[in-house]
Amino acid sequence: MEKPNFRTEMLRTLEGKTPAQIPVGTFTTAPVLELMDMSGAARPEADSQPEKMAVLAFSQYVNASFETLRYPFDMVVLGEALGCTINPGTKARTPAVLNGPMEFSPAVPELPEDLLERGRIPVVLKATEILREKAGSKLPLIVGMEGPADLAASLCGTTRFLKWTINKPHIVKRLVELCTDACIIYARECLKRGADIVVFADAVSSPDMISPDSFRTLIKPGMARIPKALRGVGGKSVLHICGAADPIIADMAECGFDGLSLEEGIKDLKMAVETAHEAGTAVIGSVSTSSTLFRGRPEDVKREAFECLRMGVDVLAPGCGLAPETPLRNLKALVEARNEFCGRNR
Repeated sequence: MEKPNFRTEMLRTLEGKTPAQIPVGTFTTAPVLELMDMSGAARPEADSQPEKMAVLAFSQYVNASFETLRYPFDMVVLGEALGCTINPGTKARTPAVLNGPMEFSPAVPELPEDLLERGRIPVVLKATEILREKAGSKLPLIVGMEGPADLAASLCGTTRFLKWTINKPHIVKRLVELCTDACIIYARECLKRGADIVVFADAVSSPDMISPDSFRTLIKPGMARIPKALRGVGGKSVLHICGAADPIIADMAECGFDGLSLEEGIKDLKMAVETAHEAGTAVIGSVSTSSTLFRGRPEDVKREAFECLRMGVDVLAPGCGLAPETPLRNLKALVEARNEFCGRNR
């Protein structure tokens, strides 16, 4: 039997249409060591060389049976391009921000005209072209990047950013606007090069980090600009916010993203799904990456996956970024769970 067109099925899902079967894959980072070893493309080279980045991304389909190609494998590409100092990481440790330019000067910087030529942005753009040619029209290309609040926190330091949301909100608003512009410019170019979906990960926007009111007044206005800007080049957009995002689910949905990627920290997944669906937004998730995919057994993965599917998620996926030591058998168990669930419900 011919395999379904996973790209078509994913795009249909994000358009609110019913796919042939529920897609399964990842919208969050997946730098799994076993995939590196099997593909022959390991980080840190796969973080900075487009050919190896493409090979490692494609291994998600070849070796894990995922129906998505998600790349790059860290969340500091835009921060690096805007002047953050980066620890490049190792095979088992993702790149991370050491400090940002606003930690030395509180002035909000200007958006550089040559943004798309800075840091590793050209690497991701080239990897996109390679993957589009390799995948053809059969697999969806999903590019991940920092959301506006995460990027802002990288530029000025997370502690400073959180304090500013309380005592200097005017600076936060200006900084988030700058970061939103950077996200849009980078995302639009990724879509022009062949990507299908852009995921914006914004952990700092979680109610675990800032108050829902601060999210609504300081972050949400910028967030809402992103989907509109990307539809102009035919792209889909997804917002990922970590933790117990229940108090802001309605606000996230109102931003207009095609999908919401939710973590296992959500307290009422069924209600979150219903709220998102009322706004015409798909829900992606939300099998625990730490307690289940990393530490659990395949049967644990299936049990939690079945629960997510029963709650109505539109795409079965890890709730957040995968730990490098996550066993490959647990990723395959996600696909097996979807197959079993869809088979039972036909």
